[in-house]
Amino acid sequence: MANDRNRPLFMISVAAELAGLHPQTLRIYENKGLVSPQRSAGNTRLYSQADIDRLELIGQLTAEGINLAGVMRIIDLQNRLEAREEQVEGLRRRIGRLEGRLHEMRLREQATALVRSSSQAIRLWKLDG
Repeated sequence: MANDRNRPLFMISVAAELAGLHPQTLRIYENKGLVSPQRSAGNTRLYSQADIDRLELIGQLTAEGINLAGVMRIIDLQNRLEAREEQVEGLRRRIGRLEGRLHEMRLREQATALVRSSSQAIRLWKLDG
């Protein structure tokens, strides 16, 4: 599903309409590095749903009076936050795997200790018998 959001589907006129912006505004945002549409073989800009969502966010922020430098900073911070969230999720999965391995190791230790104590008990019983 995440790949579908990044699939380039919309030409600039459709993307502009979906985002509620003028096509020239999309070109400006591209020049500023706020959005990076993919290009077709004929060099036509193609926007994905993720691009449309970003354009809508940029439109909302600028409508609130935030200039493009501020928008760029907000998007950069948002990207960093998303990267950290992915990193944290990866670490959580790793911790879960390590906890599972630790649990297995403790069970093996307990089993080994039981076998040793059973072996010792059997040897003592044989000596007494």
